[in-house]
Amino acid sequence: MSRLPVSASKRALSSSSSENGQDFGPAQKKICKDRETVKPRAAATIVGGRRPAVGPTKAPISRPVRAGGAATVAVGPSRGKMSVGGATKRQPWDLKGKVSDMEGKVRNFQTKIKSVNQENEVLKDTVVQSHTKVVEMEKTLARQRNQISEYEKELQALLGVRDKLEKVSGDKSLLEKELSNLEGKYKVMETLRDSQETELQTLKMKLSVQESALARLQTTLTNTEEEVSRLKDTVVQQKDELHAGEMERRRLHNTIQELKGNIRVFCRVRPLVEGGLSKHIQLPASDNKTITLAKTEESHTGKTSDTQKNYNFNFDRVFGPQASQHEVFEEISLLVQSALDGYNVCCFAYGQTGSGKTYTMEGSEYDDYRGVIPRAVKQIFRAAEKLGAQGWEFTFTASFVEIYNETLRDLLFTGKASKRPEHEIRKSTNNEVTITNLTYQKVSSEDQVLGLIMLANQNRSTAQTAQNDRSSRSHSVFQLDIEGVNVGRDVKCKSTLCLVDLAGSERMLKSQSQGERFKEMTAINGSLSNLGIVISALANKESYVPYRNSKLTYLLQGCLGGNSKTLMFVNIAPEPDSFGETLNSLRFASKVSCIHVCFNVPS
Repeated sequence: MSRLPVSASKRALSSSSSENGQDFGPAQKKICKDRETVKPRAAATIVGGRRPAVGPTKAPISRPVRAGGAATVAVGPSRGKMSVGGATKRQPWDLKGKVSDMEGKVRNFQTKIKSVNQENEVLKDTVVQSHTKVVEMEKTLARQRNQISEYEKELQALLGVRDKLEKVSGDKSLLEKELSNLEGKYKVMETLRDSQETELQTLKMKLSVQESALARLQTTLTNTEEEVSRLKDTVVQQKDELHAGEMERRRLHNTIQELKGNIRVFCRVRPLVEGGLSKHIQLPASDNKTITLAKTEESHTGKTSDTQKNYNFNFDRVFGPQASQHEVFEEISLLVQSALDGYNVCCFAYGQTGSGKTYTMEGSEYDDYRGVIPRAVKQIFRAAEKLGAQGWEFTFTASFVEIYNETLRDLLFTGKASKRPEHEIRKSTNNEVTITNLTYQKVSSEDQVLGLIMLANQNRSTAQTAQNDRSSRSHSVFQLDIEGVNVGRDVKCKSTLCLVDLAGSERMLKSQSQGERFKEMTAINGSLSNLGIVISALANKESYVPYRNSKLTYLLQGCLGGNSKTLMFVNIAPEPDSFGETLNSLRFASKVSCIHVCFNVPS
């Protein structure tokens, strides 16, 4: 048998194997790769920290055999095997044997794959069971963690309890010490208790004595209450008597004032600038109601010596140059009391410019030199306070008006001068005189009134004349309306205290007034002349009294007639060159003192 075909057949196998890339050696590597690719992925699950062992699996290899022409190789089952080192190895040309071997290996691999798949299924069941166990273990772990958290909280609470226990232990030791101290104090207290029981027995005996004394005091208290009741009745009776006495005092006081005269005239002589008294004014030392003006007249023939002519005047009181403000007010203080008793009271100062009218009425800011107005206000408020203890309540209303050139001006007005309102005197149905648009200020203390007086002085019209470098050119009228009521007695009273500082009275030639000052002097002398006419009408008891002839008399009509009390100060200047003006002032004052006003007691 030729060997050439076998070689060709061998080359064909070799080339076939080379074309498929699968000779024996490479086939081993490919089988290994295929074995790696067919590994089951489920078997990769780690259970218990170990990977299950998997045997090598080889895929069956099919080797294509290309026909080699006519060359046919018949391989016997035993001829193609050769033994090398005790191992059986196919001959290279025994392809069928090799294929048989390969098929056997494939069957082995398939058997292994089947076993591996079975094992994989078992592993999958194991994995599922493991997952179930893991879930259960995680739940168990969560429960255990919750228990641990609860245990930690209990541990913290126990730690707090331990701290409290330690604190309680410390407190216990302190309490034990305190208990020991208290036991000692208790023993002391027992001793004190024994002594106090002894003292209690003593006090019980004293209490028995005090109860007896209390019984006597209760009897005394009953008697005292009866006495207090009698005293209350006595107080009520005394209050009634006091009220009756007050009303009687008012009646008697008014009677005394009536006997002195409802219109009184006081004369006051201003001291000289250099002091002393002028020779032409004579004041008798033994008579304080007389004043004499002495005038020396030359002889007209020249054959006889000069003669002295005396002018004697009598008034209710004459004050010399040395009289103090206090002494002057003492004489009129009873008239001020009449204002609280329900009678209208008017006090005005008359005289030439520079004779001391304003000083008499207002004075200065020092207490010793205060004039009639501030002293009267002080007395009014003090007397009202005393009467308050008898159940009287008073309300006071103040106003300050100026009569300048027969025109009314509000001295308490604080607005702009361009907006100053006009004023008119009105008389009501009950004969009360009021002024329209006038400031009526409620006052409750002396200081309030003094403040209003200062404001009025700033607003009053003054001007310089030959007689006085600051002459008052208007009449200023201060009015204090008084209303009193005694509710318990159902008694009321109403009156007005009117204090007037008249403008300076002087002759036109003497004052040397010109222009506007001349007009002012004409108005002043006219109002003073009308005042004289009214006084003359009252003196003659005429049926018609011309109050309306001037604003001054119209405003003062309530204080000049009826049951009013009027006081006139005639102020005179002591200089010799003022003799004529002094004589005219004294004559006018003498005419006023002759008036008799009817007496009526207010209800």
